[in-house]
Amino acid sequence: MGGLAALAREAGHTVTGCDSGVYPPMSDQLRALGIELVEGYDAGQLAFQPDMFVVGNVVSRARDAQGKPKFPLMEAILDAGLPYTSGPQWLAGHVLQGRHVLAVAGTHGKTTTTSMLAWILECAGLQPGFLVGGVPLNFGLSARLGTGHSFVIEADEYDTAFFDKRSKFVHYRPRTALLNNLEFDHADIFDNLAAIERQFHHLVRTVPASGRIVVNAGEASLARVLAQGCWSEQVLFGTATKQGFSASGEPHDFEVLKDGQPVARVVWAISGVHNQLNALAAIAAAEHLGVAPALAAQALATFQNVKRRMEVRGVLPRSGGAITVYDDFAHHPTAIHTTVDGLRRQLNAAGKQGERILAIFEPRSNTMKLGTMTAQLPWSLEQADLAFCHAGGLDWDARAALAPMGARAQVADSLDTLLAQVQAAARPGDHLLCMSNGGFGGIHGKLLDALRGA
Repeated sequence: MGGLAALAREAGHTVTGCDSGVYPPMSDQLRALGIELVEGYDAGQLAFQPDMFVVGNVVSRARDAQGKPKFPLMEAILDAGLPYTSGPQWLAGHVLQGRHVLAVAGTHGKTTTTSMLAWILECAGLQPGFLVGGVPLNFGLSARLGTGHSFVIEADEYDTAFFDKRSKFVHYRPRTALLNNLEFDHADIFDNLAAIERQFHHLVRTVPASGRIVVNAGEASLARVLAQGCWSEQVLFGTATKQGFSASGEPHDFEVLKDGQPVARVVWAISGVHNQLNALAAIAAAEHLGVAPALAAQALATFQNVKRRMEVRGVLPRSGGAITVYDDFAHHPTAIHTTVDGLRRQLNAAGKQGERILAIFEPRSNTMKLGTMTAQLPWSLEQADLAFCHAGGLDWDARAALAPMGARAQVADSLDTLLAQVQAAARPGDHLLCMSNGGFGGIHGKLLDALRGA
Protein backbone atom coordinates (compact mmCIF):
# COMPACT_ATOMS: atom_id res chain seq x y z
CA MET A 1 0.00 0.00 0.00
CA GLY A 2 2.93 2.36 0.67
CA GLY A 3 4.35 1.73 -2.78
CA LEU A 4 0.93 2.21 -4.33
CA ALA A 5 0.63 5.56 -2.52
CA ALA A 6 4.01 6.54 -3.99
CA LEU A 7 2.79 5.70 -7.50
CA ALA A 8 -0.38 7.74 -7.03
CA ARG A 9 1.69 10.68 -5.81
CA GLU A 10 4.03 10.40 -8.81
CA ALA A 11 0.98 10.34 -11.10
CA GLY A 12 -0.01 13.76 -9.75
CA HIS A 13 -2.59 12.87 -7.12
CA THR A 14 -2.72 14.36 -3.64
CA VAL A 15 -2.35 11.37 -1.32
CA THR A 16 -2.88 10.84 2.40
CA GLY A 17 -2.81 7.53 4.21
CA CYS A 18 -3.58 5.97 7.54
CA ASP A 19 -2.28 2.89 9.30
CA SER A 20 -1.49 1.62 12.76
CA GLY A 21 2.11 1.49 13.95
CA VAL A 22 3.87 2.39 10.71
CA TYR A 23 7.61 1.73 10.74
CA PRO A 24 10.70 2.26 8.53
CA PRO A 25 11.72 2.02 5.80
CA MET A 26 8.29 2.62 4.25
CA SER A 27 7.22 5.32 6.72
CA ASP A 28 10.41 7.26 6.00
CA GLN A 29 9.91 6.94 2.25
CA LEU A 30 6.30 8.17 2.38
CA ARG A 31 7.13 11.20 4.49
CA ALA A 32 9.99 12.05 2.10
CA LEU A 33 7.46 12.04 -0.73
CA GLY A 34 5.25 14.50 1.14
CA ILE A 35 2.52 11.93 1.84
CA GLU A 36 0.78 12.68 5.12
CA LEU A 37 0.51 9.69 7.44
CA VAL A 38 -2.27 9.52 10.00
CA GLU A 39 -1.99 7.09 12.91
CA GLY A 40 -5.11 4.97 13.32
CA TYR A 41 -8.46 4.71 11.55
CA ASP A 42 -10.52 7.52 13.06
CA ALA A 43 -13.70 8.41 11.19
CA GLY A 44 -12.67 12.07 11.34
CA GLN A 45 -10.46 11.41 8.33
CA LEU A 46 -13.56 11.80 6.16
CA ALA A 47 -12.67 15.50 6.38
CA PHE A 48 -9.94 14.92 3.79
CA GLN A 49 -12.80 14.46 1.26
CA PRO A 50 -10.83 12.35 -1.21
CA ASP A 51 -12.06 11.36 -4.64
CA MET A 52 -11.38 7.72 -3.76
CA PHE A 53 -10.59 5.66 -0.69
CA VAL A 54 -8.12 2.89 -1.56
CA VAL A 55 -8.57 0.15 1.03
CA GLY A 56 -5.80 -2.24 2.06
CA ASN A 57 -6.42 -5.81 3.17
CA VAL A 58 -5.59 -5.06 6.80
CA VAL A 59 -8.98 -3.32 7.00
CA SER A 60 -11.94 -5.46 8.07
CA ARG A 61 -15.45 -5.23 9.57
CA ALA A 62 -14.14 -6.65 12.85
CA ARG A 63 -15.29 -5.34 16.23
CA ASP A 64 -13.55 -5.28 19.58
CA ALA A 65 -14.70 -6.89 22.84
CA GLN A 66 -16.99 -3.91 23.53
CA GLY A 67 -18.64 -4.26 20.12
CA LYS A 68 -16.99 -1.16 18.67
CA PRO A 69 -15.63 -1.24 15.10
CA LYS A 70 -11.86 -1.72 14.87
CA PHE A 71 -11.89 0.38 11.70
CA PRO A 72 -14.37 3.22 12.29
CA LEU A 73 -13.19 5.04 9.17
CA MET A 74 -14.33 2.13 6.99
CA GLU A 75 -17.70 2.06 8.70
CA ALA A 76 -18.08 5.79 8.06
CA ILE A 77 -17.20 5.32 4.37
CA LEU A 78 -19.85 2.61 4.03
CA ASP A 79 -22.47 4.62 5.91
CA ALA A 80 -21.89 7.70 3.76
CA GLY A 81 -21.90 5.72 0.51
CA LEU A 82 -18.51 7.12 -0.48
CA PRO A 83 -16.41 5.62 -3.31
CA TYR A 84 -13.83 3.00 -2.34
CA THR A 85 -11.76 0.35 -4.09
CA SER A 86 -8.97 -2.09 -3.30
CA GLY A 87 -5.31 -1.40 -3.85
CA PRO A 88 -4.84 -4.05 -6.56
CA GLN A 89 -8.00 -2.94 -8.39
CA TRP A 90 -6.89 0.72 -8.38
CA LEU A 91 -3.47 -0.33 -9.62
CA ALA A 92 -4.92 -2.44 -12.43
CA GLY A 93 -7.11 0.37 -13.70
CA HIS A 94 -4.76 3.34 -13.30
CA VAL A 95 -1.22 1.99 -13.75
CA LEU A 96 -1.03 -1.48 -15.31
CA GLN A 97 -3.55 -1.18 -18.13
CA GLY A 98 -1.85 -1.42 -21.54
CA ARG A 99 1.62 -2.25 -20.17
CA HIS A 100 3.70 -5.41 -20.32
CA VAL A 101 3.32 -6.61 -16.74
CA LEU A 102 5.91 -8.95 -15.28
CA ALA A 103 4.44 -10.46 -12.08
CA VAL A 104 6.67 -12.20 -9.54
CA ALA A 105 4.75 -14.71 -7.39
CA GLY A 106 5.85 -17.23 -4.78
CA THR A 107 5.83 -17.97 -1.07
CA HIS A 108 9.41 -16.74 -0.68
CA GLY A 109 11.72 -14.37 -2.50
CA LYS A 110 9.14 -12.16 -4.19
CA THR A 111 10.62 -8.86 -3.05
CA THR A 112 14.20 -9.79 -3.88
CA THR A 113 13.38 -11.33 -7.26
CA THR A 114 11.14 -8.40 -8.25
CA SER A 115 14.00 -6.05 -7.38
CA MET A 116 16.48 -8.13 -9.40
CA LEU A 117 14.19 -8.17 -12.42
CA ALA A 118 13.52 -4.42 -12.28
CA TRP A 119 17.27 -3.75 -12.04
CA ILE A 120 18.02 -6.02 -15.01
CA LEU A 121 15.44 -4.17 -17.15
CA GLU A 122 16.79 -0.82 -15.94
CA CYS A 123 20.35 -1.77 -16.93
CA ALA A 124 19.02 -2.92 -20.31
CA GLY A 125 17.68 0.60 -20.88
CA LEU A 126 14.00 -0.36 -20.70
CA GLN A 127 13.18 2.13 -17.90
CA PRO A 128 10.57 -0.12 -16.26
CA GLY A 129 7.96 0.86 -13.75
CA PHE A 130 7.89 -1.26 -10.64
CA LEU A 131 6.11 -1.92 -7.37
CA VAL A 132 8.09 -3.83 -4.74
CA GLY A 133 7.13 -4.79 -1.19
CA GLY A 134 10.39 -3.35 0.11
CA VAL A 135 13.03 -0.80 -0.86
CA PRO A 136 15.55 -2.02 -3.50
CA LEU A 137 18.89 -0.42 -2.66
CA ASN A 138 19.72 0.14 -6.34
CA PHE A 139 16.68 2.41 -6.71
CA GLY A 140 16.24 3.78 -3.20
CA LEU A 141 12.45 3.66 -3.48
CA SER A 142 9.84 0.91 -3.58
CA ALA A 143 7.80 2.05 -6.56
CA ARG A 144 7.89 4.23 -9.65
CA LEU A 145 5.76 4.61 -12.76
CA GLY A 146 8.67 4.35 -15.20
CA THR A 147 8.71 5.70 -18.74
CA GLY A 148 9.03 2.33 -20.48
CA HIS A 149 6.34 -0.11 -21.59
CA SER A 150 7.16 -2.72 -18.93
CA PHE A 151 6.03 -2.83 -15.32
CA VAL A 152 7.46 -5.27 -12.75
CA ILE A 153 5.26 -6.07 -9.77
CA GLU A 154 5.53 -8.18 -6.66
CA ALA A 155 2.49 -10.44 -7.01
CA ASP A 156 1.11 -11.50 -3.64
CA GLU A 157 -1.29 -14.41 -3.15
CA TYR A 158 -2.80 -12.86 -0.02
CA ASP A 159 -6.43 -11.78 -0.38
CA THR A 160 -7.27 -8.42 -1.93
CA ALA A 161 -9.63 -6.76 0.59
CA PHE A 162 -12.43 -7.58 2.99
CA PHE A 163 -14.86 -7.13 0.08
CA ASP A 164 -12.75 -9.08 -2.48
CA LYS A 165 -11.34 -12.37 -1.20
CA ARG A 166 -9.48 -13.23 -4.41
CA SER A 167 -5.68 -13.19 -4.33
CA LYS A 168 -4.18 -9.81 -5.18
CA PHE A 169 -2.30 -11.11 -8.18
CA VAL A 170 -5.40 -12.01 -10.22
CA HIS A 171 -5.89 -8.28 -10.81
CA TYR A 172 -2.54 -7.74 -12.48
CA ARG A 173 -3.06 -9.57 -15.83
CA PRO A 174 0.64 -10.29 -16.45
CA ARG A 175 2.19 -11.12 -19.81
CA THR A 176 5.17 -12.63 -17.97
CA ALA A 177 4.39 -14.57 -14.79
CA LEU A 178 7.18 -15.83 -12.56
CA LEU A 179 6.25 -18.68 -10.19
CA ASN A 180 9.20 -18.84 -7.83
CA ASN A 181 8.06 -21.44 -5.26
CA LEU A 182 4.92 -22.46 -3.43
CA GLU A 183 4.30 -23.93 0.00
CA PHE A 184 1.72 -23.51 2.73
CA ASP A 185 1.45 -20.06 4.27
CA HIS A 186 -1.22 -17.53 5.27
CA ALA A 187 -3.03 -20.00 7.51
CA ASP A 188 -5.41 -17.20 8.48
CA ILE A 189 -7.05 -17.24 5.02
CA PHE A 190 -6.11 -20.56 3.37
CA ASP A 191 -7.21 -23.94 4.72
CA ASN A 192 -4.47 -25.94 3.03
CA LEU A 193 -1.87 -25.94 0.26
CA ALA A 194 -4.40 -27.03 -2.35
CA ALA A 195 -6.37 -23.82 -1.75
CA ILE A 196 -3.27 -21.74 -2.50
CA GLU A 197 -2.48 -23.84 -5.58
CA ARG A 198 -5.95 -23.01 -6.87
CA GLN A 199 -5.26 -19.29 -6.52
CA PHE A 200 -1.95 -19.69 -8.36
CA HIS A 201 -3.83 -21.41 -11.16
CA HIS A 202 -6.19 -18.43 -11.32
CA LEU A 203 -3.08 -16.35 -12.04
CA VAL A 204 -1.95 -18.79 -14.74
CA ARG A 205 -5.37 -18.47 -16.38
CA THR A 206 -4.84 -14.73 -16.92
CA VAL A 207 -1.56 -15.07 -18.87
CA PRO A 208 -2.10 -14.81 -22.65
CA ALA A 209 -0.97 -17.46 -25.15
CA SER A 210 1.81 -15.11 -26.27
CA GLY A 211 2.93 -14.76 -22.65
CA ARG A 212 5.55 -16.65 -20.69
CA ILE A 213 5.33 -18.52 -17.39
CA VAL A 214 8.69 -18.92 -15.66
CA VAL A 215 8.41 -21.78 -13.18
CA ASN A 216 10.66 -23.43 -10.59
CA ALA A 217 11.35 -26.96 -11.84
CA GLY A 218 11.97 -28.25 -8.32
CA GLU A 219 8.53 -27.47 -6.88
CA ALA A 220 5.96 -30.29 -7.00
CA SER A 221 3.27 -27.81 -5.92
CA LEU A 222 3.88 -25.67 -9.00
CA ALA A 223 3.78 -28.76 -11.23
CA ARG A 224 0.32 -29.44 -9.81
CA VAL A 225 -0.69 -25.84 -10.55
CA LEU A 226 0.30 -26.14 -14.20
CA ALA A 227 -1.31 -29.59 -14.47
CA GLN A 228 -4.65 -27.84 -13.94
CA GLY A 229 -4.10 -26.12 -17.30
CA CYS A 230 -1.59 -23.82 -18.96
CA TRP A 231 -2.01 -21.89 -22.22
CA SER A 232 1.31 -20.05 -22.37
CA GLU A 233 4.98 -20.77 -23.02
CA GLN A 234 6.62 -22.46 -20.01
CA VAL A 235 10.27 -21.84 -19.16
CA LEU A 236 11.79 -23.83 -16.30
CA PHE A 237 14.54 -22.80 -13.92
CA GLY A 238 16.36 -24.64 -11.15
CA THR A 239 19.80 -25.53 -9.88
CA ALA A 240 19.86 -28.89 -11.67
CA THR A 241 17.18 -28.91 -14.38
CA LYS A 242 18.32 -29.94 -17.87
CA GLN A 243 15.65 -27.80 -19.52
CA GLY A 244 15.43 -24.05 -19.27
CA PHE A 245 17.78 -22.13 -16.96
CA SER A 246 20.09 -23.79 -14.45
CA ALA A 247 23.26 -22.95 -12.53
CA SER A 248 26.70 -24.47 -12.14
CA GLY A 249 28.94 -23.23 -9.34
CA GLU A 250 28.65 -21.55 -5.96
CA PRO A 251 25.80 -19.09 -5.24
CA HIS A 252 28.20 -16.11 -5.29
CA ASP A 253 29.93 -17.17 -8.55
CA PHE A 254 28.05 -19.39 -10.98
CA GLU A 255 27.61 -20.15 -14.63
CA VAL A 256 24.12 -19.75 -16.09
CA LEU A 257 23.09 -22.56 -18.41
CA LYS A 258 20.18 -22.58 -20.85
CA ASP A 259 19.14 -26.07 -21.94
CA GLY A 260 22.51 -27.26 -20.68
CA GLN A 261 24.59 -24.73 -22.61
CA PRO A 262 26.46 -21.86 -20.89
CA VAL A 263 25.01 -18.45 -21.71
CA ALA A 264 26.22 -16.18 -18.87
CA ARG A 265 28.10 -15.98 -15.59
CA VAL A 266 26.96 -14.25 -12.41
CA VAL A 267 29.57 -12.98 -9.96
CA TRP A 268 28.07 -10.90 -7.17
CA ALA A 269 28.07 -10.18 -3.44
CA ILE A 270 24.72 -11.89 -2.72
CA SER A 271 24.70 -15.14 -0.73
CA GLY A 272 22.50 -18.21 -0.59
CA VAL A 273 21.19 -20.91 -2.94
CA HIS A 274 17.77 -19.26 -2.72
CA ASN A 275 19.18 -16.09 -4.26
CA GLN A 276 20.90 -18.14 -6.96
CA LEU A 277 17.43 -19.46 -7.85
CA ASN A 278 15.97 -15.96 -7.67
CA ALA A 279 18.63 -14.82 -10.15
CA LEU A 280 17.84 -17.63 -12.60
CA ALA A 281 14.16 -16.75 -12.44
CA ALA A 282 14.82 -13.06 -13.08
CA ILE A 283 17.12 -13.86 -16.01
CA ALA A 284 14.48 -16.14 -17.57
CA ALA A 285 11.76 -13.50 -17.15
CA ALA A 286 13.91 -10.69 -18.57
CA GLU A 287 14.67 -12.81 -21.63
CA HIS A 288 10.97 -12.65 -22.50
CA LEU A 289 11.47 -8.91 -23.10
CA GLY A 290 14.52 -9.55 -25.27
CA VAL A 291 17.20 -9.04 -22.63
CA ALA A 292 20.06 -11.47 -23.30
CA PRO A 293 21.11 -13.61 -20.31
CA ALA A 294 24.68 -12.25 -20.53
CA LEU A 295 23.38 -8.69 -20.15
CA ALA A 296 21.11 -9.75 -17.29
CA ALA A 297 24.06 -11.39 -15.51
CA GLN A 298 26.12 -8.23 -15.99
CA ALA A 299 23.32 -6.22 -14.33
CA LEU A 300 23.14 -8.65 -11.39
CA ALA A 301 26.84 -8.09 -10.71
CA THR A 302 25.85 -4.60 -9.48
CA PHE A 303 22.66 -5.67 -7.69
CA GLN A 304 22.71 -4.37 -4.12
CA ASN A 305 19.80 -6.36 -2.63
CA VAL A 306 16.87 -4.91 -0.71
CA LYS A 307 16.56 -3.14 2.61
CA ARG A 308 15.91 -5.65 5.39
CA ARG A 309 17.33 -8.54 3.34
CA MET A 310 20.54 -9.46 5.14
CA GLU A 311 21.03 -5.73 5.67
CA VAL A 312 24.01 -4.97 7.90
CA ARG A 313 22.77 -2.52 10.52
CA GLY A 314 26.04 -2.12 12.36
CA VAL A 315 29.52 -3.53 12.94
CA LEU A 316 31.08 -3.22 16.38
CA PRO A 317 34.88 -3.62 16.47
CA ARG A 318 36.12 -6.04 19.11
CA SER A 319 39.45 -7.55 19.99
CA GLY A 320 39.11 -11.05 18.60
CA GLY A 321 36.60 -10.12 15.87
CA ALA A 322 33.83 -7.63 15.18
CA ILE A 323 30.20 -8.21 16.20
CA THR A 324 27.89 -7.72 13.20
CA VAL A 325 24.15 -7.00 13.50
CA TYR A 326 21.88 -7.85 10.55
CA ASP A 327 18.23 -7.12 9.77
CA ASP A 328 16.21 -9.55 7.66
CA PHE A 329 12.52 -9.90 6.77
CA ALA A 330 12.46 -13.71 7.13
CA HIS A 331 9.38 -14.89 9.05
CA HIS A 332 8.26 -18.21 7.51
CA PRO A 333 10.27 -21.25 8.74
CA THR A 334 11.57 -21.98 5.25
CA ALA A 335 12.68 -18.36 4.81
CA ILE A 336 14.36 -18.43 8.23
CA HIS A 337 16.15 -21.66 7.27
CA THR A 338 17.40 -20.32 3.92
CA THR A 339 18.48 -17.01 5.47
CA VAL A 340 20.50 -18.63 8.25
CA ASP A 341 21.89 -21.20 5.82
CA GLY A 342 22.88 -18.43 3.40
CA LEU A 343 24.79 -16.60 6.12
CA ARG A 344 26.48 -19.85 7.19
CA ARG A 345 27.61 -20.54 3.61
CA GLN A 346 28.87 -16.97 3.30
CA LEU A 347 30.94 -17.32 6.46
CA ASN A 348 32.31 -20.69 5.38
CA ALA A 349 33.30 -19.32 1.97
CA ALA A 350 35.17 -16.51 3.70
CA GLY A 351 37.08 -18.95 5.91
CA LYS A 352 35.14 -17.94 9.02
CA GLN A 353 33.81 -21.37 9.98
CA GLY A 354 34.42 -20.67 13.66
CA GLU A 355 32.28 -17.55 13.88
CA ARG A 356 28.87 -17.99 15.50
CA ILE A 357 25.42 -17.09 14.22
CA LEU A 358 22.93 -15.87 16.85
CA ALA A 359 19.43 -16.03 15.35
CA ILE A 360 17.06 -13.53 16.98
CA PHE A 361 13.47 -13.72 15.78
CA GLU A 362 9.82 -13.07 16.54
CA PRO A 363 6.94 -15.23 15.21
CA ARG A 364 4.95 -12.20 14.04
CA SER A 365 3.21 -13.22 10.80
CA ASN A 366 -0.43 -14.30 10.99
CA THR A 367 0.57 -17.87 10.13
CA MET A 368 3.22 -18.02 12.84
CA LYS A 369 0.94 -16.40 15.44
CA LEU A 370 -1.57 -19.19 14.84
CA GLY A 371 1.11 -21.75 15.71
CA THR A 372 0.61 -23.61 12.44
CA MET A 373 4.30 -24.19 11.79
CA THR A 374 5.84 -24.48 15.26
CA ALA A 375 7.12 -27.99 14.55
CA GLN A 376 9.37 -26.59 11.79
CA LEU A 377 11.12 -24.02 14.01
CA PRO A 378 13.99 -26.24 15.26
CA TRP A 379 14.72 -27.26 11.66
CA SER A 380 14.60 -23.65 10.47
CA LEU A 381 17.27 -22.73 13.04
CA GLU A 382 19.52 -25.78 12.69
CA GLN A 383 22.42 -23.76 11.21
CA ALA A 384 22.34 -21.21 14.06
CA ASP A 385 24.66 -21.62 17.03
CA LEU A 386 22.15 -19.95 19.36
CA ALA A 387 18.51 -18.89 18.90
CA PHE A 388 16.54 -16.24 20.78
CA CYS A 389 12.75 -16.04 20.40
CA HIS A 390 10.56 -13.08 21.35
CA ALA A 391 7.36 -14.86 22.42
CA GLY A 392 5.33 -11.98 23.81
CA GLY A 393 1.65 -12.21 22.85
CA LEU A 394 1.74 -15.74 21.45
CA ASP A 395 -1.07 -18.20 22.18
CA TRP A 396 1.25 -21.20 21.88
CA ASP A 397 4.24 -22.34 23.92
CA ALA A 398 7.44 -21.20 22.22
CA ARG A 399 9.56 -22.93 24.89
CA ALA A 400 7.97 -26.28 24.10
CA ALA A 401 8.35 -25.70 20.35
CA LEU A 402 12.07 -24.95 20.71
CA ALA A 403 12.74 -27.64 23.33
CA PRO A 404 14.42 -29.96 20.76
CA MET A 405 17.19 -27.34 20.47
CA GLY A 406 18.03 -27.70 24.16
CA ALA A 407 20.35 -25.06 25.60
CA ARG A 408 20.90 -23.56 22.12
CA ALA A 409 17.49 -21.81 22.33
CA GLN A 410 16.23 -19.16 24.74
CA VAL A 411 12.76 -17.60 24.89
CA ALA A 412 11.80 -14.17 26.22
CA ASP A 413 8.35 -12.75 26.89
CA SER A 414 9.52 -9.13 26.61
CA LEU A 415 11.89 -7.21 24.38
CA ASP A 416 13.97 -6.08 27.38
CA THR A 417 14.50 -9.68 28.47
CA LEU A 418 15.43 -10.66 24.92
CA LEU A 419 17.99 -7.86 24.73
CA ALA A 420 19.50 -8.95 28.04
CA GLN A 421 19.73 -12.56 26.88
CA VAL A 422 21.48 -11.65 23.64
CA GLN A 423 23.80 -9.16 25.32
CA ALA A 424 24.87 -11.79 27.85
CA ALA A 425 25.56 -14.36 25.14
CA ALA A 426 27.26 -12.20 22.48
CA ARG A 427 31.02 -12.40 22.11
CA PRO A 428 33.64 -11.16 19.61
CA GLY A 429 33.20 -12.51 16.10
CA ASP A 430 29.46 -13.17 16.47
CA HIS A 431 26.87 -12.49 13.78
CA LEU A 432 23.55 -11.31 15.27
CA LEU A 433 20.81 -12.05 12.74
CA CYS A 434 17.49 -10.33 13.60
CA MET A 435 14.48 -11.70 11.68
CA SER A 436 10.94 -10.33 11.62
CA ASN A 437 8.33 -9.09 9.14
CA GLY A 438 7.69 -6.10 11.42
CA GLY A 439 9.70 -3.40 13.13
CA PHE A 440 10.73 -5.80 15.95
CA GLY A 441 10.60 -2.93 18.45
CA GLY A 442 13.73 -1.36 16.97
CA ILE A 443 15.79 -4.24 18.34
CA HIS A 444 18.65 -3.68 15.90
CA GLY A 445 19.48 -0.22 17.20
CA LYS A 446 18.88 -1.25 20.80
CA LEU A 447 21.28 -4.18 20.45
CA LEU A 448 23.95 -1.96 18.94
CA ASP A 449 23.51 0.62 21.72
CA ALA A 450 23.61 -2.04 24.44
CA LEU A 451 26.69 -3.73 23.02
CA ARG A 452 28.51 -0.45 22.50
CA GLY A 453 28.07 0.27 26.19
CA ALA A 454 29.08 -3.22 27.27
